[in-house]
Amino acid sequence: MVGRILQTDACMAEGAAWLAQAEPRFAHALTLTGPLPLRRRADGFSALLNAIVSQQVSVAAASAIWGRMQSAGFTGPSAVLAADEDALRAQGLSRQKARYARALAGAGIDFDALRTAPDDEVVETLVAVPGIGAWTAEIYAMFSLGRADVFAPGDLALQESARVLFDLPERPRPAAFRAMAAEWTPWRSVAAGLLWAYYRVDKQREGVL
Repeated sequence: MVGRILQTDACMAEGAAWLAQAEPRFAHALTLTGPLPLRRRADGFSALLNAIVSQQVSVAAASAIWGRMQSAGFTGPSAVLAADEDALRAQGLSRQKARYARALAGAGIDFDALRTAPDDEVVETLVAVPGIGAWTAEIYAMFSLGRADVFAPGDLALQESARVLFDLPERPRPAAFRAMAAEWTPWRSVAAGLLWAYYRVDKQREGVL
């Protein structure tokens, strides 16, 4: 069964208010971050292909490569499958990413069906594709599908933010972090949004950003 879908800033505010009431440290974080905006992205093949393109490269490099992919018309599954590896690599993809792109194009994912699939099924479907790990699948569920109760415990920024906010001796490891985040159900995606916002505030105070 699909739970709550984040559709407006009001949804984010509702979740943030719940978290602030449940956990005083979230209430403190909110006083520093201010209201949390809804950050939704498009879903579908193109969104996941863009995520693969963006892996382990700078934002600027990812943007440039994606621009070339768009210009070449390589943003749909049929076009990617019809292109050989050399054609994809000519747009800036590594050999491995070209293979991942073709694997995604040939996976036959029903993106419309994912919109109404349970969160666990969404993640399970996506991680079955080479080149898509748990983090990418969880981020897709959060931002492209708007799921309100998904978390990405492997995200380093979330780990660091939690370390500072909750005064932990070290960054929580993914398994422990997932268990910690279970207390924030049914608003784990909003908790992630708050932790990311707090991370930015904390780094600005340190003069990092």
